[in-house]
Parts: sequence; C-alpha cells; structure tokens
Amino acid sequence: MKLSEIKNLLTTAEAVNFELQNGTMVPVHFHVTEVGVITKHFIDCGGTIRNEKVANFQLWDANDFDHRLKPTKLLNIIKLSEEKLGMEDLEIEVEYQAETIGKYDLDFNGKNFVLVSKQTACLASDSCGIPKEKLKINLADLSNQNSCTSGGGCC
Repeated sequence: MKLSEIKNLLTTAEAVNFELQNGTMVPVHFHVTEVGVITKHFIDCGGTIRNEKVANFQLWDANDFDHRLKPTKLLNIIKLSEEKLGMEDLEIEVEYQAETIGKYDLDFNGKNFVLVSKQTACLASDSCGIPKEKLKINLADLSNQNSCTSGGGCC
C-alpha cells in the first residue's frame, strides 16, 4: 500500500486497527512511534547496484492500555512527515515487534489494516543459476537409468 492509499482510507475510517495475516490483532493501545523514510543502497549477488526507498511506520505495544490512535491523529502524523521529511508517495513498510522486529507490507481488508508478511528473494536469479521453476522428473524414468541387473556386479 502506498502512502496516498492509507491517507485516503484514513479520511473515512472510524478507527485505526492493525492485524496480522493470521487474524491476530495488534493490541488497540498500540502507538505509532516512528514515521519515516528508509533508504537502502545495496549490491545484489549478481553485482547490480540497487536503491530502494519505503515509507516506514513503527508500531509499538506499550503498557498504557487506555491509549487509542484516532485516524485523524495518524493522518496528521503522516502529513507532518511529508512536510518535514519531504516524504514521497512511497510503498509503506511496517515494523512491529514479535519475537524480533518484523517488517511487513501493508494491506487493507475493508475494516482493518493488515500486516502482510514479507518474503526474501534472490534479485539476480538469472546470475545465480536458480531454476525458474522446479524441475519435474518422472520417477519411472529414473529407475530405468543406470539400473542394476541381476548378476551385473553393481549391487
């Protein structure tokens, strides 16, 4: 989800609720402790130099159980970040504490914002020799190759 999309959703939202993909809700007393821009400048395993930029939201579960973040408050935080940081209309990445700090993509299911698990991937698979799809081998064909015969001395 891009920054413009969450801003649009927040203008009509009654509440700001986050849930994980498995349906577990982020406690309603969470805080958005950071809104920022993260820039990643790196080289992939194929030697290509890359730049990535995301809008980052950090969610924190505090012990002030009466806290509730209203849609207008989050919208104001985003607008301030745009003004002060020059934040562009970037894809949003959310950091949320689980066993360690997890990074998630953001989606919306019509009611709640959903933290979607991110996956790693090789960005230079053509350079690494990784097959595009799993090779399909018929096991019957394998049994005919280099098979031992009775008295052949190989078994």
